[in-house]
Amino acid sequence: MMTELKEILSRSSATLLQDAAGAAALVLMLIVGLNLPGLV
Repeated sequence: MMTELKEILSRSSATLLQDAAGAAALVLMLIVGLNLPGLV
């Protein structure tokens, strides 16, 4: 099982980084969107 996980991570390392950046952007937009009414 560990070898399978290592193979998956090695094959998809580039897309994994892009997915993490996309998830961080979504979380940031959610936080800004929720705090926007308090700023206006």
